[in-house]
Amino acid sequence: MDKLKKLLIIILILFCSVSIVHARSKLSVQKKAHKHEKTEKVEPYKAFIVTEASTGRMLEGENIHEKRPPASVTKLMLAYIVMDKLNKKEINLTDKITISKEASKIGGSQVYLKEGEVFTLEDLMKATLIASGNDAAYAVAEYVAGSKDEFVKLMNEKAKALGMNDTEFNSVHGLPPSKGQKEDLSSCHDLAILAKELLKYPKIIEWTSIKSEGFRDGKFIMNNHNKLLTKMPGIVDGLKTGYYRETGFNIVATGKKDELRFIVVVMGSPSAKVRDDVVMEKFRKAFAQYKIINVVKKGEVIDKDIFLIDGKYKKIKGVTNAGFTYPVPNDKKDSIKKEIVVQDKVKGEVKEGQKVGEVIIKMDDRILARVDIVSPVYVPKANLFTRLIRRLGLNI
Repeated sequence: MDKLKKLLIIILILFCSVSIVHARSKLSVQKKAHKHEKTEKVEPYKAFIVTEASTGRMLEGENIHEKRPPASVTKLMLAYIVMDKLNKKEINLTDKITISKEASKIGGSQVYLKEGEVFTLEDLMKATLIASGNDAAYAVAEYVAGSKDEFVKLMNEKAKALGMNDTEFNSVHGLPPSKGQKEDLSSCHDLAILAKELLKYPKIIEWTSIKSEGFRDGKFIMNNHNKLLTKMPGIVDGLKTGYYRETGFNIVATGKKDELRFIVVVMGSPSAKVRDDVVMEKFRKAFAQYKIINVVKKGEVIDKDIFLIDGKYKKIKGVTNAGFTYPVPNDKKDSIKKEIVVQDKVKGEVKEGQKVGEVIIKMDDRILARVDIVSPVYVPKANLFTRLIRRLGLNI
């Protein structure tokens, strides 16, 4: 009996030992896993760029030429083509568009268009840019180019013309490609170029700054996917977001403060919140570090006399025919220099607006711009006697 008890005690001790070792081993594995979770850092983006809107000058960026699917940001190229054709009077915002069967079957984000419905081009552009309606984008593309494929050709032609060398479009809306289809590709660099061009058209900011609007006589409410309009009110006023699972959360955003405007492009963020936080941080940094400098004012009088050999008046002073502003880092405000070059003498009559010189604007010995100096008035020729005396060098 004593032997049996001893045997049972030994078995019990061995069982407990094995259990303790197993528990310790499991705890060790859990601690290692937990430690790995803590040290594993999620990237806030795959690529980004910050540019100044008027010049396109890059302030900072990372992986700016990395080719990635832009998702619904693709619709910005559709918008650019539409604005270009509107500008050329080839189409009008009041044009009526009848929805095709193909357009009504496009999925993803949509405004649930039905075959045979009729909307104006402006209605469908708002649906495209506010609600990111894939069906609306498809309907616009069909109307403008006759078919989706023809419109995609236009998109790639425009991309090439703008110098968007990282870009290839295969859809008009940015949806993930179906089996056998190619995906859309672009880069932060290229999308910043596109945004700069789009900002030349006030309608783009008008549309993409709308937070919410009714569609189909108010029966369907379109909500803008760009929540930065609310998160940075008075600063962010456009342009477009984009997302699907494989590419992550993308955005092309623009913000303005006083006379200074920036473009921020972020691609491949793990969530909309992370993406928006990155964009807000980039805007705050840019606005804090840069100032817009009025280097030359339009109509500014250039204090250098131009002698008119044949003119009714003996001399004039030229004026600038345009203004020039430039974003400058706070620590480089004094680095912009102006070089004034004007003609000493001008023969014949002088027309109003005739070029008589130029202002060369430089920063760190790099030419930023040239602004023409022109005559502010028309100066007819003097009579023959006066012209003769002047040419003989007499003071008359």
